[in-house]
Order: sequence, then C-alpha cells, then structure tokens
Amino acid sequence: MDQQLQVFIAVAERKNFSRAAEELHMTQPAVSQYIRSFEESIGVRLLERTNKYVRLNQAGEIVYHHAKEITGLYSKMQNLVDDLANKASGPLTIGASYTFGEYVLPHILSKLAADYPSIEPEVTIGNTAEIAELVISHQLDVGLIEGHFKEAVPLQNESFAEDLMYVVAPPSHPLVGQDKRISIDELANELWLLREEGSGTREAAEKFFAQSGFRPSRIMQFSSTQPIKESVEAGLGISLLSQWAIQKELQHRELQTLPVKGTPFKRHFSIVTNSPFQTKALQVFIELLKNSDELTDLTQKNTASKL
Repeated sequence: MDQQLQVFIAVAERKNFSRAAEELHMTQPAVSQYIRSFEESIGVRLLERTNKYVRLNQAGEIVYHHAKEITGLYSKMQNLVDDLANKASGPLTIGASYTFGEYVLPHILSKLAADYPSIEPEVTIGNTAEIAELVISHQLDVGLIEGHFKEAVPLQNESFAEDLMYVVAPPSHPLVGQDKRISIDELANELWLLREEGSGTREAAEKFFAQSGFRPSRIMQFSSTQPIKESVEAGLGISLLSQWAIQKELQHRELQTLPVKGTPFKRHFSIVTNSPFQTKALQVFIELLKNSDELTDLTQKNTASKL
C-alpha cells in the first residue's frame, strides 16, 4: 500500500507528527518529508500546523475520507488473494448495531474463536446508520444491523434473525401483572425512554407506535440501551426493548413486561456487505451466524423467563 497514504492517515488520526512517527516506527523528519511530498503530489496543503496542533483543513478532510476507503479496499483485496491458498484466518472487521453487538454478538464470537482461532475479529459497535456507513466506505467487512437505512450505494442485504420486542416497566408499575391485554392508550401519560434517531431500536419503536395509531406525548432519548434499562428500573419511565437486551433483568425481576396489544413486536436483523467477494474468514462467520445455536439458546432463555 502507498506509504504516503499510511503516513497521512497516521498524522490525521494522531494529530501530531511525533505520535504518528512513533506509531509508524519512523523518525519525525521522515514523516514530515512524506507529508510534504504527499501535499505536493495532491497540489494543495492538507494540514494546518501550529506549535500546538496539527489538524485537517477542508481539503484534508476530503483526502482523509477517501484515503480510509482506499486502504480498506486494499486490505480487503490482499485478504481475498491470501485466501486462495490458505484456511480461514486473518483479520475480520465486524460492525454491529447496539442491541445485537452488546447482547448477542459476544456469544457468536466465542463460538468463532473456539472453531476458528486463526481468525482475528475486530468489532465496532454503533447505531444502524453508523454501521451501514462504515460498510459503504469499506471500513468494515460486514455489518449486523436492525431496521432500514438510506444507503448511498447498494449493499448486499440478507435477513438472518428475528427479534421480539416488549414494553418494559419497573416491577412497581401499577399495570404489571395484569391478566388482560393492555391498550397502548392506557400508557398515553407515560414517559417513553427511547433510543436516538438513526437507531434500529428507535425505528422499531416508531413503527410500533404507527401501527398502534399512537404517539407518545413525552419522550426522553438515550444513545444506548443500558441507561434506558437502568432508568426504567429506577421508575423514570417505560420503553420498548429487545428480548435479547432484557433477559437478565427479567430473570432477576428487575424489569417486567407489560401485556400491551401488538406485542411482542417483531423485527429482523440483517447482514450487510459491500462486495460480491468474501474472504474465507467472512464466509465462515456468516455461516456461523445463519446456523447459530446461540441465537436459539438466547430465545429459549427468554421464553423460560416468561416474557
């Protein structure tokens, strides 16, 4: 791969010539020379330099974005070529939306490590929109996401798992333990604790509300699921959460589900990739996802918890 690109990316991310030189095992003068040569070849300055900082200017931001995409494609190409003569091994960059990444993926990775110890997974957790964007820019080999997204380029998209979502409340909630189904209108005065825009969990909640002909009058947003669970347990409000995210809290009776009409609400998780070619490492990972006993086991545990 072009050494100038590597040096430029290191300086842009470290915002410091000395730290970039240390990371690349080079001298600082050598790093400075690479940057000068790179800027001359591009025909414009890419970095603003002072005694206190080094940062990208507008042209530098453009070059950095494309440099990351180029290096991602180069790595993918090299891994595909290496695969022709080798077993499933090497790096595998995986992105996952919060629900799947925090509560399901660790079980899949444990199985992957046991069966394919030569594969080196690197995991990024983000909301659905963030993970899709990283797959589009070739910074991730695969994304595991919920919901839909507006992609700039078409991605290979395959549904592989069904999730069930429930309205959860603290054990002290007056509607806990109801024998009859509850109309969502009975929750009109509740504070709903929801994920941020761009999250697949938020998209599912919006679909559930639309199908129920309901709109919460009060909403509080969170950037991840864990503080939502803590806040529901504390009595702040209620939420719509994945069966996978709440299994431990249900087992310990820290949260309870409400028998609301229209629940459990079903949604699907999808595998997204951005290339017709797959490394052996990616192939075995996707196969593991599709035939995972871990997904079945987690669902059975939730059923045992009397969701």
